Amino acid sequence: MTFETLSRRGVLGVFAATTVAAAPVMANAFGLLRGAGDIRRIRMYSGRTGESIDTVYWVEGKYIRDALNEINIFMRDWRTGQAIGFDPRTIDIAAASHRLLQTNEPYMMLSGYRSPKTNAMLRSRSSGVAKNSLHMVGKAADLRLKSRSVSQMYKAAAACQGGGVGKYSRSNFVHMDCGPIRHWGA
Repeated sequence: MTFETLSRRGVLGVFAATTVAAAPVMANAFGLLRGAGDIRRIRMYSGRTGESIDTVYWVEGKYIRDALNEINIFMRDWRTGQAIGFDPRTIDIAAASHRLLQTNEPYMMLSGYRSPKTNAMLRSRSSGVAKNSLHMVGKAADLRLKSRSVSQMYKAAAACQGGGVGKYSRSNFVHMDCGPIRHWGA
């Protein structure tokens, strides 16, 4: 079989076989998140604060503490200024999804950490806000891309099998979290 005759499905099959064979070596990576690469980078901006972040936060199996601290500050509750130790597994899901989407555009972060006060306020305005939201424990992010549809983002995040993925088409964003694997809004 020549390279020219190898179909996309064939390439994916080879990739899947390689992934299965390499699974014991990569046991500390979960699901498709090993697709985030040997170097994991996150690029986001906040329309609320005008801030942006572009950082490598993981290299060859190790998180970079200073980069995680920057992410914690960036992902803070912009209403109260409170920050929390954001769970890097959610960042892994976002980074792997971004890589699958093959775009250089940074995510627009709509919501990262939410203080209980902010969550209660948002809950009073919308039935779509969970009482015990994973945003309140630094495990969820609501993200948007101009260059990709909500459906494309949803499918990429769901393919990671790393946590919860919610599709909010009317509001034009995807919720990603590192909680139990579940999907909604499909």
